[in-house]
Amino acid sequence: MARSGPLPVDPIAEAKRQWIAHGWTDAAGGMSAVTSIIRAQQLMFARIDAILRPFGLSFARFELLRLLAFTRAGRMPMASAIARLQVHPTSVSSTVDRLVRDGLVLREPHPVDGRAAMLVLTDSGREVVERATEALNTEMFEDPGMSEDDTAELVRIIARFRKDAGDFTDPRPVPDPL
Repeated sequence: MARSGPLPVDPIAEAKRQWIAHGWTDAAGGMSAVTSIIRAQQLMFARIDAILRPFGLSFARFELLRLLAFTRAGRMPMASAIARLQVHPTSVSSTVDRLVRDGLVLREPHPVDGRAAMLVLTDSGREVVERATEALNTEMFEDPGMSEDDTAELVRIIARFRKDAGDFTDPRPVPDPL
């Protein structure tokens, strides 16, 4: 059932109060952090879905198109797309199937590895992803609903969490040119 407006109380704060009341004080802060992040993700995805809906895209489809559009030739091996998107290969395959069906991406044989596939952005795919990117930039990314300082702080905190969880490592220093 859809709500007609804001709740009269923050349900996460109430859950934290209940956690403490039930003797789970040591876990209350972590529970609040986790559920806050999950709820924030839901709110952001609702906005993103509304922005991308007119383009016939989900965020997963947008990400794959944008990844291909960032390449010089609009193509990359499927294995590279899977690695960069950090999702299960089956999810990427399913996303690619829909993009191929819609004429936004082609699947071609890899020029060297006969077992692998190349993903190729079509002209239609490039046009759609450019328009969708403009809409996301204007309607979401330029104003995600937080101040610039809060946005930067949140990104720093989450990056530190991701790094500590083993999601990425600091890049090696690039050598000075000779």
